[in-house]
Amino acid sequence: MIVPAIFSDAKQLTEIALKSKAFWGYSNDLIESWRNDLTVTSAMISNCGIFKFLVNNEIVGFYVLNSPKEKTIELEMLFMLPQFIGKGIGKQLLQHLFEKALKLNVYSMTLLADPNAVPFYKSKGFYQIDRKESSISGRFLPIMQKDLKQ
Repeated sequence: MIVPAIFSDAKQLTEIALKSKAFWGYSNDLIESWRNDLTVTSAMISNCGIFKFLVNNEIVGFYVLNSPKEKTIELEMLFMLPQFIGKGIGKQLLQHLFEKALKLNVYSMTLLADPNAVPFYKSKGFYQIDRKESSISGRFLPIMQKDLKQ
């Protein structure tokens, strides 16, 4: 079941993001260096579209969708607990957010992808439009886009 996040979810959502990132084999030091970028705050819950995926009333995944800008919306975060990666939850969360985005009358969605997630996003119709240097010197993250309306 996918439902809106509430303020008291912030800490748990942050922990899911950190665990999900660690799934890809990044060192603990690197994960800690990304903690601020992966932290979900009460302000984010108030200002962004944040939805959580529940299994047996437990949060196992979530996404953060920023407010639209010039007919484009940004997927800021999409994470799930490692034991649920590859189980179709990401696909369901993406479908949910595509429906939300279409109701906002936007034409495209962008995201900054972890390199490990690029195949997943490509399989859902995203394509790379640029790249951005990460906080790690010499490491670049793909900027991806999906066209929602023709």
